[in-house]
Amino acid sequence: MNESAFAELADRWVLGLRGLDVTKISVDYQLSLLLGSDACVVLEAPFQLSWGSAAGDGPQDMLDPGQQDVAAALALFGATILSAVAFKTGVLRLVFDNGLHLNCRANPSFEAWQVAGPGDWRFVSLPGGDLAVWSGAESAEESEAG
Repeated sequence: MNESAFAELADRWVLGLRGLDVTKISVDYQLSLLLGSDACVVLEAPFQLSWGSAAGDGPQDMLDPGQQDVAAALALFGATILSAVAFKTGVLRLVFDNGLHLNCRANPSFEAWQVAGPGDWRFVSLPGGDLAVWSGAESAEESEAG
């Protein structure tokens, strides 16, 4: 996956995760999805996992990493990301090739989720519903200016 797959639109970022497979799932007080060796998605707030269409008309589960209530998310192991979007309201939406859809909303009090990679990209859902974005290009520009 190359970093040019990232694109900023008026209300969202298209994340450069398309084609990456979930190669590891870990659980503590958060759920972490390792995507090959290129990227990681970390969920700290409750999130919705649904099957079927993006409209959410299929079966749905609300999972809570803080309670280690994420067993249904084990079905993501080995799945390939078809679509990954970070909305500027702090919502994350991932669609997988096995028919699963993951949606995580912003939390009013803490960072609900973050995506690191590929490359030096980082996206964080900030408390209250904003999105923070960092890229390797910004880091390089800051280093040159300093």
